Amino acid sequence: MDNETSTGHVTRKAVLRAALAAGMAAPAVLMGVPALARTLTADEAAPALTPACDDGDDPTPPQTEGPYFKPNSPRRNSLLEAGTPGIRLTVSGYVFGLACKPIPGVLLDFWQADTNGAYDNSGFRFRGHQFTDARGAFALTTIVPGLYPGRTRHLHVKLQAPGRPVLTTQLYFPNEPRNNTDTIFDPRLLMTVRDAGGAREAAFDFVLNVPQDPGPSPTPSPTGTPGGTWAAGTAYRAGDAVTYGGPGYVCLQAHTAQAGWEPPNVPALWRLR
Repeated sequence: MDNETSTGHVTRKAVLRAALAAGMAAPAVLMGVPALARTLTADEAAPALTPACDDGDDPTPPQTEGPYFKPNSPRRNSLLEAGTPGIRLTVSGYVFGLACKPIPGVLLDFWQADTNGAYDNSGFRFRGHQFTDARGAFALTTIVPGLYPGRTRHLHVKLQAPGRPVLTTQLYFPNEPRNNTDTIFDPRLLMTVRDAGGAREAAFDFVLNVPQDPGPSPTPSPTGTPGGTWAAGTAYRAGDAVTYGGPGYVCLQAHTAQAGWEPPNVPALWRLR
């Protein structure tokens, strides 16, 4: 048996995720959705809320490494090999710090069981590491792991931001019968999962214990009042109007503007008038 023991409505985070996703190729259904959202059955109680990373609350909770971690995994975004059996799974998301800002260059090292619930301890099947891109995004292509004796379905991962401690944790699937009996299972670590034509697409956003300057808090400005030319560092709220490069735009969600979030680049935040 795998002798492991048990050892996060985030408005700003959702806005940031939507703005980031607007500039990358990802399933539209997952864009702008907090990755720790739950899929609950009628008998399940709502778990604790995702950590509000912009408020400096607890980051993604750690979990035990388990007995099957191996260092020196190959660098790759796909764990699939020719003829690999199993249901295809893609996992995508972002890594944020405590101020809900994305962190580039974060190491993510994934490992998991195969479709039969077995771990490869002699080689590196279903093991691999990657780094978040400039937007703090990651994407993994693999299969849905099989059931390991005594455990519910799960993925293992280690994360390390540059110059920071390692976070070791696990990711879980909603509506798994064994979620109710696995003593390690933590509902805060549930992925958002959807079916996609015989495959599955999942999303999860990590929050690391990395201090960040949150910048100015969004402060109200007159709704619908022209705000002049768009400028980074300005706090906008829904309904504010600006111009950028000539055309006018209306703010859709309150936020503090950052370089790279110019109105044409973030349709989740601005609509052309």
